[in-house]
Amino acid sequence: MEEALSSIGNIGMAYWAAGIGAGFVTFGAGLGIGKIAAAAMEGTARQPEAGGQIQTSMLIAAALIEGIAMFGQVINVLLAIK
Repeated sequence: MEEALSSIGNIGMAYWAAGIGAGFVTFGAGLGIGKIAAAAMEGTARQPEAGGQIQTSMLIAAALIEGIAMFGQVINVLLAIK
């Protein structure tokens, strides 16, 4: 195992870490937005008259999650090209 890791080198490990990090960021953002959408649908089903406010809050929260995901992807790209 140590021979395999030493033959990869620092650049190879950076690529590997960037790939794993990109996967985690994408998975986390998708999971977060999915939970927001599920909660918004449940809230709208319980109170249809509040659907507009719920939708606005959901879109703002989804945009914030996407911003964090983009920041994470930029960090991963910087790690890969370092």
